[in-house]
Amino acid sequence: MQIISIINQKGGVGKTTTVVNLGTALASIDKKVLIVDVDPQYNSSLSFNSYNHDLSIYKALSGKKKLKDLIQATQIPNLKIISACEDLAAAEYELANDENRNFIIKEQLDRIKDDYDYIFIDTPPTLGLLTISALTASDEVLIPVQCEFFALEGLGKLLNTIKIVQSRLNKSLDIEGILLTMYDTRLRLSNQVVEEVK
Repeated sequence: MQIISIINQKGGVGKTTTVVNLGTALASIDKKVLIVDVDPQYNSSLSFNSYNHDLSIYKALSGKKKLKDLIQATQIPNLKIISACEDLAAAEYELANDENRNFIIKEQLDRIKDDYDYIFIDTPPTLGLLTISALTASDEVLIPVQCEFFALEGLGKLLNTIKIVQSRLNKSLDIEGILLTMYDTRLRLSNQVVEEVK
């Protein structure tokens, strides 16, 4: 069983596309997959027609429902999802004074993780509380990086944040890798980004 967060504080780099495609591919080879959408923009939830305000992970984070009661089937066999909703934007503020805030997603997932081969967490495009909590709950992190001019802007900060989480909150967190997205072999810029990332 692996819990993998897909993170980058930049929007539009392919986080949701990565989550949806990896989850679907693994489900198609009979792996039991759960996607956990913690992005207030809830694009993973929309991808599977699973947006449901009453079944959002927000309900578990705010203590109103148990996580296992929020799991929805999708049209893909072996793939289930816990949806997000716009209320997650408020969760950052509501949980800010909770001493346990960095472990809130981990505690929720620990109760259900053994039912799945893979759990993917689709995170918001920030390095806020929800992303830190997702990293604390994860075994691995995958970082999509778009092959464009400002691709590496902020990557150092992101890697530093991961190091802090590794040292203080989750010593077993590994960086699975950097996934280059929107790569066009014909463009010199794309190839330059690849070299810089390497």
